[in-house]
Amino acid sequence: MPGDTKTKWVVITGGVISGLGKGTATASIGKLLSRNFNVVPIKCDGYLNVDPGTMNPFEHGEVFVLDDGGEVDMDFGHYERFLDINCKSDWNLTTGKIFDSVIRKERKGDFLGGTVQIIPHVTNEIRRRWRDIAAREKADVVIIEIGGTVGDIENSWFVEAARQLRKEVGHDNIMYIHLTYVPYVKSVGQQKTKTAQRDVESLRARGIIPDVIIGRSESDLTRETRKKLAMFCDVEDAAVISARNIETIYEIPVLFEEQGMLRLIAEKFGFTPERDMQKWKEAIKRLKAAQATVRIAICGKYTMLNDSYASLIEAIVHACAANNCRPAITFVETTDIEEGKTTAEQALGGMDAVIVPIGFGGRGAEGKIECIRYARESGKPFLGLCFGLQLAVVEYARNVCGLKDANSTEISPDTGNPVVMILPEQEKVTEKGATMRLGSQKAQLKPGTAVARLYGSAECEERHRHRYEVNPRYHRILEMNGLVISGASRDGKLAEFIELPNHPYFVATQAHPEYKSRLEKPSPLYFGLVQAALKK
Repeated sequence: MPGDTKTKWVVITGGVISGLGKGTATASIGKLLSRNFNVVPIKCDGYLNVDPGTMNPFEHGEVFVLDDGGEVDMDFGHYERFLDINCKSDWNLTTGKIFDSVIRKERKGDFLGGTVQIIPHVTNEIRRRWRDIAAREKADVVIIEIGGTVGDIENSWFVEAARQLRKEVGHDNIMYIHLTYVPYVKSVGQQKTKTAQRDVESLRARGIIPDVIIGRSESDLTRETRKKLAMFCDVEDAAVISARNIETIYEIPVLFEEQGMLRLIAEKFGFTPERDMQKWKEAIKRLKAAQATVRIAICGKYTMLNDSYASLIEAIVHACAANNCRPAITFVETTDIEEGKTTAEQALGGMDAVIVPIGFGGRGAEGKIECIRYARESGKPFLGLCFGLQLAVVEYARNVCGLKDANSTEISPDTGNPVVMILPEQEKVTEKGATMRLGSQKAQLKPGTAVARLYGSAECEERHRHRYEVNPRYHRILEMNGLVISGASRDGKLAEFIELPNHPYFVATQAHPEYKSRLEKPSPLYFGLVQAALKK
């Protein structure tokens, strides 16, 4: 394959139920191939939204932000963390994007004389975009993950486009991999394959015959289960891969490699695979062998769905692996503190570190402020992220600077001391989608600060997603009272990092450093938090 200009294609579908881990499976297969080739992942989502930027985390999990400012599906976090690449926003295709493009072409007259239909016009547009991405990125391998489950109406045009792609690129250049569910029925003490059989039957009815079946289950697929799936789904026994429950998602590429996934792909596409995952395996080994445990509280209002904080959780895992410890994460619902159901002291007293993450709106904000106050006064290592930085400023202004009515205008538009305010360029924005301060932004770091030490540089670059900022009119009074603005935008106007010098670890950033964290290269701020928690 090296030297061959013809792109190879891997299409990954899923069935039976959502939430099986199709994104991590896609990222893991990409990880195995990334040692050999330039791999480009594409995610296809069936919803009509142009992107997930306006969705509540309960709807679709975390919104992941890319360097180019794209707000994309959370699976891109897995792609970046596993493949160690920076993805691009046009690699996330939604039904909204595709339909909008087709309708715009129709209005321009591109289809004069013809009736515009799902097939061929929508499926043609999907395949055109896939091919354009492959050509533009000079991809050796393109991995296409089709969101949802086979049989969903909203992903049917993506499935059909994937079927048509085989004829376009040739049978030898495309591979179909299907993730399905194999439940264990306790009452009979047996894994049951009927759901998977029916699932694959539905996929085949749509014209796609899978080359590999991944069986998601609580434990390893038994020999009998594998043989049954192979027979009824018409694949070789070796092409049935077991995806059991594991301790950490970073074991999945290793699990797949041990079962011959890379060999199956190599045989299909005719190449000799390279295997070099030693550093990756060493990081997993450190994480699993660690004796020390760090108890970290995530204080937010989306705590009923862990996917709301997916990248944050993974950044904690990365930092713990690098510090030879294990994370024990507790979610603290800040509306409970706000409503008096519990106190910050009760919720956080047994914790080693506190994180206040992203959030929008006033609900739970006062509870977060109480968590920040407790962390500051008790000496608990603290990390504030985006809204967490803004509320840390509000707390400090109220309780240290004496500005009792200090607040963010997002929460209290008429506050007498607007220590956090909307970005000037955001004041006239009326549309909600893709209009925030988004993507990678550079910051100048103050020499001698904890942040500068952690980054080991006078400058850093992190991704952003916000409309509000620390009001520059209050920078001086905050600094006079001991708060250090340890990083600012390149023009010096925006506070990008703050810290307290006489605290074990009190750091906050307007950015989202979790988006760029990797297992083999953890985020500096998360590393510092865990390091301080261990010392504490």
